Amino acid sequence: MYQRILVPIDGSSTSTRGVAEAIRLARLTGGRLRLVHVIDELSFALAMDAYAGYAGNWLEELRKDARKLLDEARAEATKQGVAADLVLLDNFKGAVHDQVIAEAVSSNADLIVIGTHGRRGIGRWVMGSSAEHILRMSPVPVLLVRAPESAKTESEHFTLPTGMLASQ
Repeated sequence: MYQRILVPIDGSSTSTRGVAEAIRLARLTGGRLRLVHVIDELSFALAMDAYAGYAGNWLEELRKDARKLLDEARAEATKQGVAADLVLLDNFKGAVHDQVIAEAVSSNADLIVIGTHGRRGIGRWVMGSSAEHILRMSPVPVLLVRAPESAKTESEHFTLPTGMLASQ
């Protein structure tokens, strides 16, 4: 039962909650985690904007940050007695959800555990949902872990720009 658990992480509070749940599950089943971080076109574009005045290698900065996220998640798993492999996908071969599913298939994952924002309405429509795509397309079971309440106060919370609000 769930010996190979794939856990996509992105550093958000929802991702952290997904990792914690995956660790609990792996402890119960004697399983192992495969922690995955995907650098896609969107994260690369955002890095170009964030590092606009920086004359360095943007992709290498993203890789450095990703390795730190992965190492921190593995340290937490190890602290709780759970083994974890790390995978950094930075090949820009498709959307995040496609790469996560491909990794699940190639690693023979028994389960994908993923944190989700639980967006609804226009927030979900505008931002999309990697978790929803993974849930719909995955050939293996998927456990969605909802965001903690604190996520509503983080930058993860979606709000409409003031120019889009209807006048009263």
